[in-house]
Amino acid sequence: MKVELLSGTETVRLQGELTALIIDAVEHGASIGFTLPLVRAEVERYWQDVAGEVAAGRKILIVAADERGRLLGSAQLSLESKANGRHRAEVQKVIVRHVARGHGVGAALMARLEQEARAGGRTVLVLDTSTGSGGATVFYRRLGYSFVGSIPNFAANPDGRLVANAIFYKLLPARGAETTNLTAAPATAVAG
Repeated sequence: MKVELLSGTETVRLQGELTALIIDAVEHGASIGFTLPLVRAEVERYWQDVAGEVAAGRKILIVAADERGRLLGSAQLSLESKANGRHRAEVQKVIVRHVARGHGVGAALMARLEQEARAGGRTVLVLDTSTGSGGATVFYRRLGYSFVGSIPNFAANPDGRLVANAIFYKLLPARGAETTNLTAAPATAVAG
């Protein structure tokens, strides 16, 4: 499997394959921001927007392909640009073709995203996923992400049912720092 970073131009070139990836994932239950029935033109517009964000340096897009070059998955990292948040980024749209799930594609995508985050000085990653069947809470816990909480009725699963989300974070070591003693502190609520 080959895992690589895409440019905005490469994202446009692969738009058809990336669109097919989202369609496959949603039709097989993945909760990634789209509901059924999918409108292909909407998914294509989505990838055009992503290509623009990648070209502008606001987002990182990683893809995984098999030995024949067939796209197996993708993942994105949205880079915070505000001065007080340039140390963090949001993991978005980790998508794996349904036939490739459970074969390490998602973990490989996440490892590369974390590598790119560290290289860019990002030490806090946040993400959210559905708590429904289309979510990936077990996957993120297995990768060392810490659960913070959920919001009821946050998003619709592909079938349109509203479900809670699960919010996670992971602290990454700064560039050059050792990873052996890094542990995520438990989340605490602040009374308002």
